[in-house]
Amino acid sequence: MSLQQEGCNETRERIGTHGTAMGISEKMGDVLGQAVEAKLFREVMEHDIQPKHLAIIMDGNRRFAWRSNLATHVGHRIGKQRLEAVLDWVLELGIPWFTVYALSTENLNRPEKELKTLFKLYIDGLKSIAEDPRIHENNVRVQIIGHRELLPKDVNDAIDYAESVTKDYQDFVFTVCLAYGAREEMIRAIQNIADLHAKGSLPLESITQETVSEHLYTAEMPDPDLVIRTSGEERISNFLLWQMAYSELYFTDVFWPSFKKRDLLKAVQTYQMRKRRFGE
Repeated sequence: MSLQQEGCNETRERIGTHGTAMGISEKMGDVLGQAVEAKLFREVMEHDIQPKHLAIIMDGNRRFAWRSNLATHVGHRIGKQRLEAVLDWVLELGIPWFTVYALSTENLNRPEKELKTLFKLYIDGLKSIAEDPRIHENNVRVQIIGHRELLPKDVNDAIDYAESVTKDYQDFVFTVCLAYGAREEMIRAIQNIADLHAKGSLPLESITQETVSEHLYTAEMPDPDLVIRTSGEERISNFLLWQMAYSELYFTDVFWPSFKKRDLLKAVQTYQMRKRRFGE
C-alpha cells in the first residue's frame, strides 16, 4: 500500500454525508484554523522566551492505526511522515536542538514483523533526511543516540550515512533516540566513571553532576527546555531521566500521526507562559 493510498482514509473523513467534497462550512473552518495558527505562530515568535532544546516522545502510532481501522505498519508510516513535517516546523521556529524518542530498548521486545517494518522505516527515513536539501540548506547535523549494537547492521549503516554527510553542520542538531533507554545510559555512565576512578585518573571527590553529564550520550547537548509527549499518556517512559531534571513537561491527547502545527505552537506557548525556577 502506498502512502498516497493510505491518505485515502483521511480523505474519506473529509467527505460529507452525501458523498460530496468539503462543503462551505468545512472550508470556512479551515480558513479560521489557518488564521488561528498564524496568530499563534506570531505570538510564539515575538515572545522573549524561546526554547533552545525541544524533545518529543512520539507516542500513539499504533493506537492511531487501530482507531482508524488501519494496519499497524500504516500508522508507523504516517508517523514517519509526521516527523518530517514537525522537523520543518521546528526549523521554522528556529529551535536549534530537536530530539525525538523513536525506539526504546523496551520496544525491541515487540513482534518481529513490527520491528522489521520499523527498521525499514528508519533506514528509508535516515537516507531521506541525509539527502534532503532542507537539511543541508539549514545546516542540520543529524545524530542518533542509543544502544546501537542492538540494531541490525543495515540500520547502523543508514545511521553512519546520515551522520557522516551532516557531521560538519552546527546551526541545528536533530537527534533521534533509537534503542535508547535512560537507565541503561546512566548505568554505562556510572561504569565508565567507576573505571576511571579504579584506574586512579578520577578522584572520588572530583565526581560531580558535570562528570555524570559528560559521560552520557548527550554530553555535548544542553538539557531539554520543553518535553512533549503525545497520545494522552502522562509518563516519561525511561527517556532522558537525568537530562529532564528541570525540563517543562507538556502532555497532549493527540496521537503522534495527528499532531499538527498548532499543537506544537500551543505547547511552545505554554512553555513560554511558565516560570522556570530550577528549584529556587
